[in-house]
Amino acid sequence: MSDKFEFLHDSIKKALKGGADYADIYIQSGEGHSLHYEDGKIDEISSSISDGAGSRIIIGGKTFYSHTPGNALAQVSSSFVDCAESASIAGIKASDSHRPLIDRETPMAPPSAEFFREMDDAVKKEADCIRQTSYRYSLLHRRFAVVKPDGATAFDARFYSSFSVQVIVEKDGVLQTGRERRCFSLPEKDFWETSAPLEIAETALRRAVLMLGARACPAGVMNVLMDGEAGGTIVHEACGHGLEADIVEKDSSVYRGRIGEKVAQENVTMVDDATLAGLYGSFRCDDEGTPAERTILIENGVLKRYMTDVLSSWLYGMPLTGNGRRESYRSVPVPRMSNTFLLPGRDDFDEMLARAEKGLYVKKMGGGEVDPTSGDFVFHVTEGYLIEKGRIGEPVRGAILTGNGPAALANISALGHNLVMDPGICGKAGQSVPVTDGQPSMLIEGLTVGGSEV
Repeated sequence: MSDKFEFLHDSIKKALKGGADYADIYIQSGEGHSLHYEDGKIDEISSSISDGAGSRIIIGGKTFYSHTPGNALAQVSSSFVDCAESASIAGIKASDSHRPLIDRETPMAPPSAEFFREMDDAVKKEADCIRQTSYRYSLLHRRFAVVKPDGATAFDARFYSSFSVQVIVEKDGVLQTGRERRCFSLPEKDFWETSAPLEIAETALRRAVLMLGARACPAGVMNVLMDGEAGGTIVHEACGHGLEADIVEKDSSVYRGRIGEKVAQENVTMVDDATLAGLYGSFRCDDEGTPAERTILIENGVLKRYMTDVLSSWLYGMPLTGNGRRESYRSVPVPRMSNTFLLPGRDDFDEMLARAEKGLYVKKMGGGEVDPTSGDFVFHVTEGYLIEKGRIGEPVRGAILTGNGPAALANISALGHNLVMDPGICGKAGQSVPVTDGQPSMLIEGLTVGGSEV
């Protein structure tokens, strides 16, 4: 298979001799299906083919990039010629061969609407207060090759399967929404063997109904006990982005220049690991062809490494960690998280609950925003309960967590032994990529909780 890429390797060699510091070519073959089923009928169904290639040349830290649809040698080599010309490198020619560089596999079957119809009927029988149901399912298969300047060609193949449910319920004119999802880097058959769709829908319904009877959340500074199932929002947003090398070196991270310093409690170890099979952010090599690895970012509270791609590693003299990721062949790779999580501790959940005494128990987090320069964050809680006298009390709605990432890490007084992974889509630099965030149950002391009561 590597013989197919000999022409492109020769082109890259010419670019390097012509003054390029680095050059590579990313070639992709992709197929995807998605279905949106809402209120008992298909709202949208789509299928797509995403074949293409992206050519990159780096000179003096400046990146030149060109991309083209299709992955025949003539198209790919012509795109590299365009990239070279924009970088003022002459003498590189295109091939006239229309041979595909990545052969297409057997097409995937689109999802069945009948499956969603039967599930929707079952869900609606469980509660009279349901006003709207919405189901989204997507399946993507992508195969790619990276032609590298060292003469090697890296290959990977990925499946991305995702299923999400949203249920809206109403009581006495009050509307509440419940959501739940499952996402894995697995083929369709394996995905459904690990994901029970009706249970996912029932979880969304239960959460929505629960919030109908919830009281408004009180506001104030309090102890917050976060369940492992809460999702790794704080890990990813408040801490993870600030450890991506491009953000660090643009002086946009509170963690800049702090390698070797204590940035969290001694019980905190934070890892980014793309090698974990089946997780949404997993891969064998990143989108620059660098082998995936397990990177310890924070160890026993001490900052150890940043996440890098080829460019940031070269520019800033940092170790290459295999975190160069891109949304598609149209995109330039940048440092991105993969599967990022806190290692579990040894604390028992009931003991953490007793230590919290009075505060907020967060069962599930929603969206939010963070400023990586300062680490300040605002996150919404989609399922929360008051903690009263060391016990879980009544449910509350409208809770908002506000704080600072480094401060939150410094105030984690206990970590449970129940590591839970939560998948999602991460947006950065106009690109979206699949990721997984994870955490055990953890007790954060003195966190500001916004709500409707003071």
